[in-house]
This record gives sequence, structure tokens and C-alpha cells, in this order.
Amino acid sequence: MSETYLIRGAKLNGADAADLVVTDGRIAEVGTGLSRAGATVIDADGLIALPGLVDLHTHLREPGYEASETILTGSRAAASGGYTTVFAMPNTSPVADTAGVVEQELALGEAAGYVNVQPIGAVTVGQKGERLAELGAMASSRARVRVFSDDGFCVFDPLIMRRALEYVKAFDGVVAQHAQDPRLTEGAQMNEGTVSAELGLAGWPAVAEESIIARDVLLAEHVGSRLHVCHLSTAGSVDIIRWAKKRGVNVTAEVTPHHLLLTEELVRGYDARFKVNPPLRRDEDVQAVREGLADGTIDIVATDHAPHPDEAKSCEWPAAANGMVGLESALRVVQQAVVDTGMLTWNDVARVMSTAPARIGRRGDAGTPLAAGEIASLTLHDPAPRRTFAREDLRGRSVNSPYLGRELPGEIRWTLFRGVATVADGALVELAAGELA
Repeated sequence: MSETYLIRGAKLNGADAADLVVTDGRIAEVGTGLSRAGATVIDADGLIALPGLVDLHTHLREPGYEASETILTGSRAAASGGYTTVFAMPNTSPVADTAGVVEQELALGEAAGYVNVQPIGAVTVGQKGERLAELGAMASSRARVRVFSDDGFCVFDPLIMRRALEYVKAFDGVVAQHAQDPRLTEGAQMNEGTVSAELGLAGWPAVAEESIIARDVLLAEHVGSRLHVCHLSTAGSVDIIRWAKKRGVNVTAEVTPHHLLLTEELVRGYDARFKVNPPLRRDEDVQAVREGLADGTIDIVATDHAPHPDEAKSCEWPAAANGMVGLESALRVVQQAVVDTGMLTWNDVARVMSTAPARIGRRGDAGTPLAAGEIASLTLHDPAPRRTFAREDLRGRSVNSPYLGRELPGEIRWTLFRGVATVADGALVELAAGELA
């Protein structure tokens, strides 16, 4: 059952301070000097109130890979990071390419109760790139899938990609492409450049990403469909998206927190926590994606939260799996990379981490404004503290974070999901099974 909360003095989207009354899962009042008998009072002086964060790119691993993560543990990690909605990628076992699998994921998310878990459907059967999956059946299922992706596999066949873009138009869907030409990245281990040459590691050229994006924006323009580009990472990719938007193509793009902050120089230590797909790029690319996010070329920040068990990372670099966990650290990294540097305001953060991803994913009950009558899914973030990111900050099943031992700013103080506290006074709340079902 949701409590009644009186949140006092929070800076709404980083702007003017106001009070909020939350009751029955909704924001009842917004104003100054508010009071409510019997309410639990939250002193939010100095805290930033944001709409509950929305992640369009999360790996929850269930069903099939529960050693890395489950929907419950991933949901807890999300809540700890201020998230109230996550979109779960389809690389499960079985692959989420049928109505039955996406409905199973939806039910597991509802049972967990920490966030909205919105399944993403595979574009092709088994993510094999050979024939279209049951897109219409997933769209009309109880899960109401609107985002389709083959995730770590590029939809490489241009005819398959065209057909997918045409198909999803019928229900206002979007194809989210993993832009990676597989022929140009065979055996690739890190960004192609001076550092890869010095380390003797096979390089991952920027053009492998950029060439697929260029092809796909032209396909999207040709069929008049929505295209979303996952984890954009190079300066050239930013230029292509900027060109496409000026041309009127209906394309959106995301950048990860790690591509906003970390560079290929970290690979020199051969620490597999820094092995990721797409790879960490040059400093020039980091600056370009920051600028692309600031000027609106890049629409959103998405975590690409990719948990792996220790054995998949505690090994030699070539044998290690790609991926990083990122739900718990995302807002703190974004603060360091683009807020504290003056490139984005907190109002911009609300847009790129909440309202825009909810809009792209067509979740009308997520990313809702901090206004009377709206669903009370929100986070209260303290931007002032600076402390070392530690193992205790991770609430998921895996610990492959690139930020362990690194000082980051900020702290999530409260997360409310539909009026229920999932984080209270900085601590994860233990919800009873089915509390929000």
C-alpha cells in the first residue's frame, strides 16, 4: 500500500523549490507551504526532484541467464539508480521473439514490483537475422511491445531491415539497431587506433558503426518509419544523425554513460571491466557525443546495463565478455560528465533520462511530469556529495562496474514508484512480494 508523503523544498527538475503531496500513487498537490495531516515528511532541501528515470536499454538476462541477473535483482538495481521504468532487451533464452516470452517477462517484472519492466521484442527469430519474428503478435500481446531490437546482433541484411521498418509502422513501433558491421569487426577487441596498435589488439573501426547508421537512416527515410540507434559512440555517428535530422528523417539516438566519460586509454591495464560493445573510444569521440547530447542530436542516455558473472570478466582480455553494469551509477556519471561541466541543466537531464526515452518507447505511464494529477514515479537526487563508488552500491547480481573505486558525485536519496518508496533515505526498501502487483 502506498503511503502519503509530503516532500518539502525539492528543486523540481533543478529549478525552483516546491512542495509535493503524494497520495494514492499520484501527485496530489504541487506548491509552496503545503501541509497534509498524517503524511510522512521528506525534507528535500537541496535535493533535485526528477521524473522517475527511464532506461530504454537494459539487460535483465531472465529467462535463461539468471547467474548474471534476474528481473528481480535488475529491478532492484534500477530502483537504486533512480529508475522507475526499464526496457528489457531480448537476448534471453529463449529469445524474446514471441508473445509468450515477452508476457512472461512482463509478469516477472510486475511480481518484482520495483519498476515497470517493459519487454523489447527481437526483430528476427532467435536474433539470427534471417526472418522476421512475430512482431505483430508481440505488439498486440499484453506486453504491448513497441520497441524491437536484435540487441547485440546488427540487423545486417538491408532487406530484412527494410521489412522490419515497414512492419512496425502499423502499430507505431520502432526498430532499435545495434549498429555494427560484423564483417568489419571480426575478432575486434577494442577501438581501432593508436592505442590498439600499441597493445597489439585487433581494432574495432568507427566506420563499422557509422556505415550501418548511414544505411539505416536512408532506409528509414525511404519507408517513412521510426529508427532508433543504440549506444552511439563516435564523432562520425553524431555527424550522420545530425545530418539525418536536418533532412527530416524520423531517427532518435542514445548514448551510454560510459561513452560520455570513459576513453580507450583505460584498456591499457587490460582490466576486462572496460571491455564493452561498442568499445570505449577516443577522447575526441567522448567530446563529440557530449556535444551531440547537449545540442539535441542525441536524444537520450541509456545504460546498456549488461551484467556478467565474475568468470566472464576475471580472465584474459580476448576471452572476456563485453559489457558493464550501469543502472546504479548512471545518474552520477551523467552529473559528472555533462551537468557539472555545464553542458546540461537538470531540466535537460529530466528530458534525456526520463521523458524522451518514455516517449520513444511509447510508455505513456512513464516519464510523467512532476505535476498535480500525474503518477507519482519520481526520484530525489542529492548532487552535493562526492564519494567513491563501491561494491555496496551495486544491487544487482553482477559486479562488473567500470566505476568501482572511482569517485563520483551525487546520491539517490529517494525513489518513489507509483507512490511507493523503493529507495528511502538512500537505502533500498525491501518490498513484499507482489506489493505493487
